Amino acid sequence: MLASLTNVASLAACPKCGNMEVPYPLSTNDNCGDSSYRVYCNNGILEFLSAQGFYYKIQSVNPSAQTFIISPPSIASDICYSSDLMVGGLRLDEQSPFNISTHNTVMLLNCSDKILLSPLNCSSNSLCRQFEEKVAEGNVCKNTLCCSFLKDSSITSHRIRARIGGCTAYTCVVDMKPGSSPLSWKYGIELQWLPTN
Repeated sequence: MLASLTNVASLAACPKCGNMEVPYPLSTNDNCGDSSYRVYCNNGILEFLSAQGFYYKIQSVNPSAQTFIISPPSIASDICYSSDLMVGGLRLDEQSPFNISTHNTVMLLNCSDKILLSPLNCSSNSLCRQFEEKVAEGNVCKNTLCCSFLKDSSITSHRIRARIGGCTAYTCVVDMKPGSSPLSWKYGIELQWLPTN
C-alpha cells in the first residue's frame, strides 16, 4: 500500500514556485513530478540548471506544447560577454529529456572573423544587426561582428556556444515573426521536453 501511495505522489504535479505553476512531469523535488525532468525552485523563482551548473530563470511554461522559455543570459555592461561565457554558453545534458526547440532565432554577438566561414547570416542586414541598432542603444555589443540563425532542432540539439575566440555573447528570440520590429521580439530560449515513458 505504501509503495502505491509513493507512486501516486510521484505522478502529482509539484506545488507552485512563487506564482508559477510547475506542471507534471517537471519536478522541483523528489516527492512530485518525474525526477528526470528536474527544475529548481530557488526563493520563489523557477530555474533550469544547465549541464555546466549555470542557472537560467524560467519565464513561462506551456504544458500542452511541452515547452518552457528560459531567460537568455545577461550581457555584461562593460564588455560584450554573456554571463554564461565562463561555462561556454548554454549546454543541456544530452542524457536529459530536454532539448532546444526550433522556435529560437539565435543572435551571436562579438564574434571573431572565423565565424565568416560558417553558413550563418553575418550580413549588414542580419537580425543581430537589427537587434544592435534598435534595441542595444549604447550597448557594448554594438558594431561588433554578429551573425544570426534559426536554431535547428532534434533530440540532439543541446547547445548554444559562447567562447573566447568565437562569439563571446548571444541572445535569442522565440517565435520571431518575419518583418517584426526588434522592440516587439520575445527574448528567451525555448526548451522542449520529451514525453514521459
